[in-house]
Amino acid sequence: MRRYTNTANIPLSLAVFLATDHYDHDSTTISATALLKPLKQIILSARVPQELALADISGLVPSRMGTAYHDAIERAWLHNHKDAMKALGYPARVIERVLVNPEPHELYPDCIPVYLERRSSKEIAGRTITGKFDFVGQGRLEDFKSTSVYTWINNTKDDDYIMQGSLYRWLNQDIVTDDQMAIQFLFTDWSQAMSRNDPKYPPQRTMQKVFDLKPVTETEHFVTQKLRLIDTHWNDEQHLIPACTDSDLWRREPVFKYYKNPAKTTRSTKNFDNKQDAYLQLSADGNVGIVKEVQGQVTACKYCAAFPVCEQAKALVASGDLIF
Repeated sequence: MRRYTNTANIPLSLAVFLATDHYDHDSTTISATALLKPLKQIILSARVPQELALADISGLVPSRMGTAYHDAIERAWLHNHKDAMKALGYPARVIERVLVNPEPHELYPDCIPVYLERRSSKEIAGRTITGKFDFVGQGRLEDFKSTSVYTWINNTKDDDYIMQGSLYRWLNQDIVTDDQMAIQFLFTDWSQAMSRNDPKYPPQRTMQKVFDLKPVTETEHFVTQKLRLIDTHWNDEQHLIPACTDSDLWRREPVFKYYKNPAKTTRSTKNFDNKQDAYLQLSADGNVGIVKEVQGQVTACKYCAAFPVCEQAKALVASGDLIF
């Protein structure tokens, strides 16, 4: 049984919810989502001593909220899809064609198959790859993501979404037949006022984004290559394992700090998000000041299971790039 800490003294009424884990943990397999993690995270996570691997429930709120959304959506389709579709105005002839989680022998021409939370696996290169998708309707894969609007605006997760969806198609080629997938976003911090004033802001609390999936052959190549890297570096010293990249670390863009008086650098005169504007300001002020480029902060380490033993993370803390 997995154990947790509760350093924030969250009341038991909520702590029980946060300490309940429905995820299918299986040490004999590698999940599709695990394959998407940085190589160093995959390898070092297995080296964390049990006494250091305790998760604090205060950091599990986003994960548990996401699980709750998924559970509710699944229950709605399993137990109420006919009444809900009727309430939405769908005709009876369409509703009756919908088959939820049908067996192959139950399919018939013109039916509308819908699959939810189906776990599947595939043997490759001596390993078992497993995954459980959220939803497939008429051959198109959909994934439900409860996330901040930042993810939508900055497209920070698009590549991961595409690769994850491609892995699910690779695992379920019998039912995922569409070359595109959709992410259904449920925003946790959406503001109606912001949606009116910022053209980049999502106009609704829920939004859909459609992506092209990678070819099945390309996806399988990704799997075999990632497994090869894991096997190659599994027993290596940390310095021999490829370091996490800025992308892996979720490093923010650099800040260019302009100081009009180079003798006073305690506080910048103005900050810029690009070098050109910073130096234009420097030129406008007679080139008497200075511009300092400050590397963007990294945040992924805060959520990484390998953090307790990761030397790269310790170096980022020492350099000031990672601040808790």
